[in-house]
Amino acid sequence: MKATINNKIGLRTLIVGFMVSVFLAIIGARAVYLQVYCSSWLSQKAANQYAGSFIRHEKRGTIYDTNYKELAVSVKVTSIAAYPPDILDASATAGSLAKTLAINKKKLEKKISSKKSFVWIKRHVTPKETKAVRMLNLKGIGFIPEHSRFYPNKMLAAQVIGFAGIDGRGLEGIEFQYDAYLNGADGKFTVLKDAFGRGFDTEKEMLPDYKGNNLIITIDRTIQYVAEQALEEAVKGFSAKSGIAIVMVPKTGAILAMAHVPFFNPNSFNSFNRKLWRNRAITDQFEPGSIMKLFSAAAAIESGDCSLNSIFFCENGAYKIGNNIIHDTSSHGWLSLKHIVKYSSNIGIVKVTEQLGTASLYKMLRDFGFGAKTGIDCPGETAGSLAHYKQWTKIDASAISFGQGVSTSAIQLISATCAIANKGILMHPYIVQAITDKDGRIIKSFGAREIRRVVSPATTDKIKKMMRSVIHEGGTGVKAALKGYSICGKTGTAQKIDKNGLYAKDKYIASFIGFVPVDNPEVAILVVVDEPAENHYGGVVAAPAFKKIAYETMNYLSIPPDQKIHEFTVAIQNEAKG
Repeated sequence: MKATINNKIGLRTLIVGFMVSVFLAIIGARAVYLQVYCSSWLSQKAANQYAGSFIRHEKRGTIYDTNYKELAVSVKVTSIAAYPPDILDASATAGSLAKTLAINKKKLEKKISSKKSFVWIKRHVTPKETKAVRMLNLKGIGFIPEHSRFYPNKMLAAQVIGFAGIDGRGLEGIEFQYDAYLNGADGKFTVLKDAFGRGFDTEKEMLPDYKGNNLIITIDRTIQYVAEQALEEAVKGFSAKSGIAIVMVPKTGAILAMAHVPFFNPNSFNSFNRKLWRNRAITDQFEPGSIMKLFSAAAAIESGDCSLNSIFFCENGAYKIGNNIIHDTSSHGWLSLKHIVKYSSNIGIVKVTEQLGTASLYKMLRDFGFGAKTGIDCPGETAGSLAHYKQWTKIDASAISFGQGVSTSAIQLISATCAIANKGILMHPYIVQAITDKDGRIIKSFGAREIRRVVSPATTDKIKKMMRSVIHEGGTGVKAALKGYSICGKTGTAQKIDKNGLYAKDKYIASFIGFVPVDNPEVAILVVVDEPAENHYGGVVAAPAFKKIAYETMNYLSIPPDQKIHEFTVAIQNEAKG
């Protein structure tokens, strides 16, 4: 009996041992299968559960002015993030953060209650905010180092420089145009979590230490400031809507200043109207008014059929073309070409271009660059508007000769005028003169580039004589006269077109353009004032701003006064109209 019992126990033990062995064999085989054949897949699966990767943008390159003064820099900032799985009380955490960071509590609570392993709470917080959040000592909250764009000169040249967004991407201006050069390499960082889903470390992916390239632009911070102050004074003084001023080097095409009023601060660009962001000197077009007479006169002289002393009857102030009547601001009889420009006679220049012919006028305007983009390295450039001469009616041709029925941008207008200052050679305007790497080594440079010869030096000499007469007593630009310096200039006054496509009776664009000194022009300056009140003539509204910019710029650049000018005097108080 006893032996039988022992045999049964032994059998049971054998069966149990066999079953355990089978199970152990199965488990072992499974372990071998998983470890040997599925290791890569399981590792990746584990990594996905315990690690989250995120992109952080590295340091953006610096933008310098022509004298290596910083205009745009990147500074270190902190961004606050959260690891939702590690947050025990989402409501309490959201309440504390919302109060400290001044953000919406409901939206924040929804965000940190999500199933995501990582979420941003607030990007680019202030040091004060960072300190306050640290003092809360909240679980599941992390502090991520980043870079933020900062503009130390605030509103200075804001429309030219533009700005970068929170992710370090250029959104406007030079920041946008050269974004590919300015951007640094994107840094990838990994958030690690323990078995309970708690973030416990941040691991940065091994990338080369690559910062964005730097830009050296042609803008001179001092001249930019001078232009902005003079322009602001003109805009406010005449209760105008806005204004533009450009300072350009005729010999090279380099832009020393490009001012806009109203201003905006790129450090807080979202606080300003989007309309203020764009570089209107590049993007906006307007009718140039009487400044266009310079180029119409140049076409006539270059053709060889007209000289400074060629005379034309100006119809005593009213000239009928079809059903339209062209007027002058003052009544004139017979005037030479020189005096037509000096007194800014619409009728006179119409008579000149009638003799010239539409084909020749059109070709000359196109050669000066009207109706085509200049190619300046700024985003959003307009080509302006200049219809083909075969589409012109007789009144169209007449209006275009004195700057109506044709649209131009400020950069087109000053580039064309610089061709006159530069002995007839049209230059390519540019803003960026060099790109350097993070160590300051130049990797790409830009400079003076000729586009084409437009007119002969002999023609430009004659145009200069006409432009000088504009500044002399009796001319429309006497308020631009600068003691000790010879100046070439031209006033412009153009009616604006209203929403109905008709010329508005009370809306004008007043402008003045010129260069100094005459014999060896160092700078060309354009001032455009939009919708001035009380007075709308370019010689009254824009000429004084030109004078101020020219005077300050000549002193700053240490350009000595003209030695040949001894008896040059003008009647500054003369009430000129242009």
